[in-house]
Amino acid sequence: MKNKINTIIFDLGGVLVDWKPEYVYRKVFNGNEEKVQWFLNTVCTSEWNIAQDAGRTIEEAVNLKIIEFPQYEDLIRLFYSEWHHMFSGQIAENVELFKKLKTSGKYKIYALTNWSAEKWDEALKLFPFFKNFDGVVVSGQEKTRKPYSKIYNIILNRYQINPKKAIFIDDNKENIVAAISLKINGIHYTSTSQLIKSLYFYNIIF
Repeated sequence: MKNKINTIIFDLGGVLVDWKPEYVYRKVFNGNEEKVQWFLNTVCTSEWNIAQDAGRTIEEAVNLKIIEFPQYEDLIRLFYSEWHHMFSGQIAENVELFKKLKTSGKYKIYALTNWSAEKWDEALKLFPFFKNFDGVVVSGQEKTRKPYSKIYNIILNRYQINPKKAIFIDDNKENIVAAISLKINGIHYTSTSQLIKSLYFYNIIF
């Protein structure tokens, strides 16, 4: 590649750890997938949740949703009280890849994540390897989120990253498009094998 890569930026949810609200609500609705999807597409939606990633407090979010759907108050409160059960765990192959890249000493390794500030300390307890990055930018702490350019500029400026020498890995294509618009090389993650092939394309050694 024209610009030798010296920095790799990982998304967390969907790339290094598996998080899905379905894991909680499938138990609530006794495995009725139609009811699960209705609830997550109508009540506790991804649009509602991502506002917390951008800095809205959980208390405000829950109260707003209860006003909208008072009949589902208990299930709404469950979203964050049972949040830790929405993880199936690490995505083992990708975490191993992260560790190899980190220990190679050839690259600076960062994380850029859409995550509620109020849940970050809990995340560090659930996944201690989150502490092994050279730096982490958490959307909820910054009061902005992907795919807005502000958060990409925060990580670039804070850690003095040359975007042309950096790769950003995310499972959300919209976030990759935003990164590329800021001259950051992007890999839209779909599988471990695809990720490895993409890293080879950039001459990444691990």
